[in-house]
Amino acid sequence: MGFGALYVHVPFCARKCLYCDFASEAKRADDPCMDAFVEKRLDELKRLATLGLLESCKTAYIGGGTPTFLGARRLAALITGIRSACPGVGELSCEANPDSLGDDVIAAIAEAGATRLSIGVQSLDDAELEELGRIHSAAQARERVKAAVDSGLDVSVDLMCAIPRQTANSWRRTLDEVVKLGVGHVSVYPLSIEEDTPFGRRYGGDCPSFNEEDIQAERMEGAERVLTAAGLSRYEVASYAMPGKQCAHNIAYWTGVPYVGLGRGAASMVEGDAYDALRALFAWLPEREPDAARMRFSTLDREVEFLTAREAWAEDLMLGMRLTRGIEASRMAEAPVVRDELLERGLIARQGNRLVPTHDGWLLGNELFGALWALAN
Repeated sequence: MGFGALYVHVPFCARKCLYCDFASEAKRADDPCMDAFVEKRLDELKRLATLGLLESCKTAYIGGGTPTFLGARRLAALITGIRSACPGVGELSCEANPDSLGDDVIAAIAEAGATRLSIGVQSLDDAELEELGRIHSAAQARERVKAAVDSGLDVSVDLMCAIPRQTANSWRRTLDEVVKLGVGHVSVYPLSIEEDTPFGRRYGGDCPSFNEEDIQAERMEGAERVLTAAGLSRYEVASYAMPGKQCAHNIAYWTGVPYVGLGRGAASMVEGDAYDALRALFAWLPEREPDAARMRFSTLDREVEFLTAREAWAEDLMLGMRLTRGIEASRMAEAPVVRDELLERGLIARQGNRLVPTHDGWLLGNELFGALWALAN
């Protein structure tokens, strides 16, 4: 009983970006609510540890929002609390934005026990950053990423493609510059225009030309060419890494490792008796349904999804296909018709005793994942 991974959601930012639909809000850096937030998370960590639910935890991730907006003192205290409650954690990642990633923050989180920084750069073109509503400059991003790399922490950079003002050439320049900074991990995401955001209101239901599916595919393929040539291999739909620098926490998500989330925008995926034990921490959780093999819930909307064994199986197939290594072929023995159809369509391929997503399966992920999730019915 317990969790293999821990996620802590920090819901604070200096300013909301124009595309952001995450559960976050802009605050002043001296707002006392941030101290209260950290104290509450530390209390929850202690209670989870007392319940014995964190003994098997191997990875932890602090996301947001902007965790580094908490500042050196608060963020270090949170990391120290995670280390105390989860002594078996090997990888401890923290998201950062360049504008709040001062030298004091880097030093404090490294001393407290963080091993990895994931920096939201998005672009190294000032015009593109302005269009996205980011508050850092390209020069500041370069300098802060380099400082993080020089600190000895493992560093990942998040980039966004198919965005306003971006061209094939500006995208290539951003990729080339990130490679030169010496990071070990890069994540690449096409812009998603969500309804309840300034971008959603600006563009309505229409897909602007810079965000069309063909453009997204071209940008993703361009990223693969540049990053692969630099020695980073794609191991997941959106992530590339140097050898040994893959994000263990992300892999835990895609391989069905149970995880618990703390904070307003956090989600959890739990199984068996661990769910019943969590009801001592989250009093709003309902009793487990008799045929439920897996439970997923969000602290934001307090909705719980009870999955049957078949639904959990279909979910594992779908999530496993996010990884380039795919799944063991035996996992689809119960669905030979769907398996053979996906093979015929060229969305998956056999690779030894595994089924792996093809290049088309990568670019047409929604079709592949949809076919696998349909097996839940």
